[in-house]
Amino acid sequence: MPALVGTACTFIGLVDIAAGVFPRFRASRFHDLVEVLPGTLGPLSAALSLSVGVLLLLLAHGLKRRKRRAWRAAVVLLPAGAVAQFLYRHSVVGVLLSLALLALLLGHRRQFAALPDPRSRWRALANFVLMSAGSLGLGLLVVSAHPGKVVGDPSLSDRLEHVLLGLVGVEGPVAYGGSVSWTVGYSLGALGLLTAVTTIYLAFRPEHPVARLTEDDEARLRELLARHGGRDSLGHFALRRDKAVVFSPSGKAAVTYRVVSGVMLASGDPIGDVEAWPGAIERFMDEARAHSWTPAVMGCSETGGQVWTRETGLDALELGDEAVVDVADFSLSGRAMRNVRQMVKRIERNGYETRVRRARDLPDEELERIRRAAADWRGTDTERGFSMALGRIGDPADGDAVIATAHKADESAETSPYGDLKAIIHFVPWGADGMSLELMRRDRSADPGMNELLIVAALQAAPQLKVARVSLNFAMFRSALARGERLGAGPVLRVWRGLLVFLSRWFQIESLYKFNAKFQPRWEPRFVVYRSTRDLPRIGFAAMQAEGFVNLAPPRPFRRRGERPERPCAHIAPAPSAGPAAPPAPAAPGAGARAA
Repeated sequence: MPALVGTACTFIGLVDIAAGVFPRFRASRFHDLVEVLPGTLGPLSAALSLSVGVLLLLLAHGLKRRKRRAWRAAVVLLPAGAVAQFLYRHSVVGVLLSLALLALLLGHRRQFAALPDPRSRWRALANFVLMSAGSLGLGLLVVSAHPGKVVGDPSLSDRLEHVLLGLVGVEGPVAYGGSVSWTVGYSLGALGLLTAVTTIYLAFRPEHPVARLTEDDEARLRELLARHGGRDSLGHFALRRDKAVVFSPSGKAAVTYRVVSGVMLASGDPIGDVEAWPGAIERFMDEARAHSWTPAVMGCSETGGQVWTRETGLDALELGDEAVVDVADFSLSGRAMRNVRQMVKRIERNGYETRVRRARDLPDEELERIRRAAADWRGTDTERGFSMALGRIGDPADGDAVIATAHKADESAETSPYGDLKAIIHFVPWGADGMSLELMRRDRSADPGMNELLIVAALQAAPQLKVARVSLNFAMFRSALARGERLGAGPVLRVWRGLLVFLSRWFQIESLYKFNAKFQPRWEPRFVVYRSTRDLPRIGFAAMQAEGFVNLAPPRPFRRRGERPERPCAHIAPAPSAGPAAPPAPAAPGAGARAA
């Protein structure tokens, strides 16, 4: 029912707009057939028709998502439309249909119970920009839709000036014959009024800020990770403080998530005891239903995917593979490691040295210098990463994290604010005996190969740190790339591989796979869990927002103090991240979102 009502609102809204803009439509046979639909007020008042049409289009998506506020607005709008139909057109049929749809909404009111999405007042600015652009476009159509009634031959600039003045209720330079000037004037005024009213409403409505991880939530998650953190390499990333969390009834498991563009994104497996996972997953799905959010999981393991699909009826799709290196098996010797070995030797001969330490063992002054360098060396304005990014370095609570740094004492070190520091790699704990790559940054003036140098240094230092396994980057669609280049690959597989190689120009898909493969890892498949195939484009877009590849945050002057831009999900390029990651420099195609 909500989908049907939303579709009907979209259709009626488009008809209303057409009726308000095009005089020929208001006199056509088609409009005679549809004018009795709720809201179709074209023959009566073009301005009223435009207003109702725009409002219905704004409400349609909310009705499809079962939003309570959209339902309330529609319940107010339909009686107003019915009164307008009766007073202006004396249409009994139109009134009855409006009231019938109103009764339908009231009868199914329990289906429209979804709570509001997280929001902030900056959306008022976005509404103003979008509504102004839409009003300007519709206004130009209204001004140009009566060619036979225009006096003279006004230029495009005159028409544009007429629209801009008309939106604020002032008569413009374009003149019309007959009553058309009143129609155009009221229509433009209605569009301007709608823009102002909706912007004012969004600016002054109560805020529903994006959820943040509380201190109590973080403490409970750390307890679960202390007992079960070795199960999933993405477990520690649940401690990102821009995530929300739901716990199982027993408190023995949890799912962390972020809501992006109406998509409820979880990343990795649930935290905690596997036997308690179903309870946490059920709470997650209940929260999604309560808000009418689209549930999705990015980068879960095979075990996690099996539990998610079994408990929820969702589907799973292999997204790629995570590169995991077993420290005991790693060696620079052998033909397969020749390129890495030669690169590392060359860099060491150039005077670079490496240090691998736990974060708690670094002096405060050096730790602060590393933080500043990591921020300044970032390749983008927006911090990238979500599903395999922690978003902080050197937090006192993350003392078990491992930081590998490259240093070179040269002339530039004397003037650099970072001294001899040239590159940084940050690992987060993976249980008691593992670590997972979180961030890779380097000075642009450093020699190529810094990422390889530091990864090798970290793997060689792992035994002293009591680390037995290291999770590197996530290679999206790795199996397709690997199979597509084999002898005898079929035409479909070759085409698919060719498309991935083409997309790698922007998303580093192939280069990440080849970079990971240098270290001879074992590959662990990762999956995306989704409700239906038609949700995948929306989930993919939300994931790219969460990972930082699409930034819809307001300009800096319009952000609240302390507000950080919303970041998209990461499981498409670096370790399980939802968007392909692009390292800062072509010579270091490392941790996509992590290398930001």
